Amino acid sequence: MDLRKLKKLIDLVQESGIAELEITEGEERVRIARGGAVSVTPPAAGAAPAGAAVPAGAAAAVAATPAAGAAAEGAPEGHIVKSPMVGTFYRAPSPDAKPFVDVGATVKVGETICVLEAMKLMNEIEADASGIIKAILVENGQPVEYGQALFIIG
Repeated sequence: MDLRKLKKLIDLVQESGIAELEITEGEERVRIARGGAVSVTPPAAGAAPAGAAVPAGAAAAVAATPAAGAAAEGAPEGHIVKSPMVGTFYRAPSPDAKPFVDVGATVKVGETICVLEAMKLMNEIEADASGIIKAILVENGQPVEYGQALFIIG
């Protein structure tokens, strides 16, 4: 299932009064519970045990992570780029490549600034504001939550 579609579904659950949403698309099944977790059943796992589901906690992550790194005292002010999904943060396209951006780099809207790996897919994350990278709030290889602050652009 497309990760952008998952994000829209999570937003829908948060904005509405429903407590739980379950969608089946082909052999894939997604269940989102308000205050609970998101679980995705891959097609090959059809009747996988309950422990095989991927708990993401994405529905509660936005409220639980209010701009995690930016809340610290002395943090630079500016536009906060937040994670659009749960995944693993990477600053470069491969381990031996140079990072997409460093602190002090100038970026434009739509420019790739990092990669998030989610469910074995590499998702390029683009800048949603133009400016200078004031801070990188996540370490390379660190897991991130939905809505977690990644960069500050000033």
